[in-house]
Amino acid sequence: MTPDKYYVYVYIDPRDFTEFYYGKGLRDRKRAHLLDNSDSEKTKIIREINKAGLRPIIRVIAKDLSEEEAFLVEKTLIWKLGRTLANVSSGKFKNRFRPHKTLHCDLYGFDYQRGLYYFNIGDVSAPGWRDWDDMRRLSFITAGGDNRYSDHIRRFHKGDIFCAYRSRSGYVGIGMILQEAVPYRLFKFRGKPLSAHSIDLDLGHDSHNYAKCEWLCSVKWFKAVPSAKAKWELKSGLYSKQAIRASLQDQPRTVHFLERAFAVNFDRILRHPIR
Repeated sequence: MTPDKYYVYVYIDPRDFTEFYYGKGLRDRKRAHLLDNSDSEKTKIIREINKAGLRPIIRVIAKDLSEEEAFLVEKTLIWKLGRTLANVSSGKFKNRFRPHKTLHCDLYGFDYQRGLYYFNIGDVSAPGWRDWDDMRRLSFITAGGDNRYSDHIRRFHKGDIFCAYRSRSGYVGIGMILQEAVPYRLFKFRGKPLSAHSIDLDLGHDSHNYAKCEWLCSVKWFKAVPSAKAKWELKSGLYSKQAIRASLQDQPRTVHFLERAFAVNFDRILRHPIR
């Protein structure tokens, strides 16, 4: 193995040849676990093996990798064996892999391309923020001010379904992306730029600076309610992170709540042809 290249290794229980831990590392990293005195599941198994007068079998599975390649190989192996392993972390690429025990059902973004997402429209009641009534009336969502914000809306694809969330209020709408994000000055509603429509706030700031301007997606609203009628349940574990955009793939409680609250069926919507 090349000393400055990563490799992926496995720990095997010699009592029944069960693979119980995968890892990545450089140089002699693969043997470091033999000196680990923590109380992890991995070290417990190693102690049991030692008490039996044996030593774990350590084998390198892939070599001469970049760190990114090693992360991906490690995650693939962890995903394959899942909870039979002693690994605590499921790896850097967790969100790119199908959740376990879901092979019996179709999943958004895995078995068909359209995704189901959370989209945070912000605290639109605060001065200077975007206006939710404008978004409902003119069928758009927006984010901008910096690439770290606009990058999220620019990741949407035509046909993606999103659940609009208003900070400190609740969910206010269910929509579908009709057009991928464009800068404010290129966006049109019914053939006309937003400047031709009456809107409460000026979204045209920094319109010639793609890093700072507003980026807008044209959307179709299935359901959209005034902020005063936002859907929410206290202490119910509903998803409400500060993230601008996030997958709802692993949020069944939130998905079921939204289906009830807005009287929608996401499976039916996601399977329906895009129009």
